[in-house]
Amino acid sequence: MPETITPAVPPTPPVPLTALLAREDLGLRQIAGPADPDAVVHWAHTSEMADPYPYLLGGELLLTAGVHVPEAAGSGTYFDDYVSRIVAAGGAALGFGLAPVHDTVPRALVAACDRHGLPLLEVPPQTTFSGVARAVWQLMAQARMAELRRVTEAQQSLAAAASRPDPVPSVLRQLAQRLGGRAVLYGPDGTEVAGAGRETPGSVGSALAALSAVVRPTARTTAPQPASATDTLGATHLAVYALGAGEGFVLGVATPRREPGDHTIASVAAVLLALLTGEHQSGAGAARSSALVRLLLGAPPEEVAPLLGTGRWLVAHARPEDQAPDALAASALGAALGSPLVDLARDVVRVLVPADREPEPQPGWTLGVSAPAGPREWPAADTQAARALARARANRTPLLRHPARPALADLVPRTDAEAHARTLLAPLADQPALAETLRTWLSLHGSWDRTAVALGVHRNTVRQRIARCTALLAADLDDPDVRMELWFALRRG
Repeated sequence: MPETITPAVPPTPPVPLTALLAREDLGLRQIAGPADPDAVVHWAHTSEMADPYPYLLGGELLLTAGVHVPEAAGSGTYFDDYVSRIVAAGGAALGFGLAPVHDTVPRALVAACDRHGLPLLEVPPQTTFSGVARAVWQLMAQARMAELRRVTEAQQSLAAAASRPDPVPSVLRQLAQRLGGRAVLYGPDGTEVAGAGRETPGSVGSALAALSAVVRPTARTTAPQPASATDTLGATHLAVYALGAGEGFVLGVATPRREPGDHTIASVAAVLLALLTGEHQSGAGAARSSALVRLLLGAPPEEVAPLLGTGRWLVAHARPEDQAPDALAASALGAALGSPLVDLARDVVRVLVPADREPEPQPGWTLGVSAPAGPREWPAADTQAARALARARANRTPLLRHPARPALADLVPRTDAEAHARTLLAPLADQPALAETLRTWLSLHGSWDRTAVALGVHRNTVRQRIARCTALLAADLDDPDVRMELWFALRRG
């Protein structure tokens, strides 16, 4: 028998089984299995397969009319095998319809569900399986709306708290109130700087302080630190969040329960506290301020780069999927990527990331990442990141990296390659839009639609520009040799 799987549940609020049973229009009745008030379902699925295991993802309310049940099932191990397979697949509950095949729920099925701890619901004849599924989705939508309303109200109250004369204590008080627990701010040395909310036992406080060390960077830290961590002590849920990259401040939260939306609310508070604890309270923030001043006074990047850290860097360009980025979202993205060096432009966020912190895909964002580069190469890395972002958006890929391996073009001396590129691309020299369209079109293998997405123009505009390039260059762009030569020239030009 396979081991019980962990349900691959969707990113939507679960539906308490008690809420489904309370629906008078359904008339469902639990007749076997544990009466667990915390039992939930994530979706409803109908199947008449004798072995539903291969078709379940986990977390389902499995609905069946017993069409698959053989006549002699009650005298053998059929029901025991059937229920054990549902439990092994992670099924949350079983609903058995009384029509049109069976007048009553088989007693052997009731006994099997009791043995395996699977809730068994009796579905009356007047209730359709589609009606049960619709009720699940309705309850899920209601829970999602309630979660969104709760998160929105919490965001507004946290933002208002951050504008008060005592912003840090105010944000902690508001967070503790919203989560119904305790919120603590730990300093870089691990001591409690401020706290709010209900008092917790000493063991909980010690466990939360110990957990904060998991996300706090130290002088000996070499591997990337997690941005957050969670644990449970008895019935108390613990969570900690690093505030910014390398600053050492940590937000800790202890709550008696974990509700949908808690993580989002705590993350908003963490971003606000990261801004409030500020770069000016740390040596790293002072060094960044010094680097900015020196750049403004004319120092070259390679001279001020040591103030930001040693080694090579990555440039990351990011665009949110649904709307223009704002300052709060940009700051949160920088924290997630492990760098406070964030630039918010009109439609893109640029982040300078130490090369030893490998960027990962971020929910809701599309990212393009350059190859590792030193300070002298940062402008080229910025171009690489912009092009990687364009290709990522065109290919609907959450993150795309510019390749760092040597290319064939590197075998040709740079001066010779650049001279050849200028000659070959001379007809496009005074029309940068044509050159960029050609470069993007070639990088996307001649796809009109993906090039249009990458450049933010209509596909007909792409066709017109490529046709103009063909005429100006007097070249056959369907010829792979021509494409290859133009690609090398565009990379060097």
